Amino acid sequence: MTTKNSPKLRPLGDRLVVKQQEAETKTAGGIVIPDSVDRDNYKPTQGTVVATGPGKFIDGKLHPLQVKINDRVMYNKYSGTNIKLEGEEYLVIREEDVMGVLEEA
Repeated sequence: MTTKNSPKLRPLGDRLVVKQQEAETKTAGGIVIPDSVDRDNYKPTQGTVVATGPGKFIDGKLHPLQVKINDRVMYNKYSGTNIKLEGEEYLVIREEDVMGVLEEA
């Protein structure tokens, strides 16, 4: 499933297309991270789901995804595949790589 503002990519199975949160430029303590630092240590692990697949087939039955479009999710640091579509960067991950949905307080 996709929305009007999502990329023209329909993920299959239990895959999700996530718009990653911008990488941090400061640490929690307020220290500015220079561009020369290896940013993999500060790679974002949060993003917004912009498209979802139909779900996963288990024993011939389709099990729908627990995550839906516009959910803010936290995912494993090195999961998924980075893609670029229409000038925007996205991450394609499997639902099993999602650690949780961030709820508004």
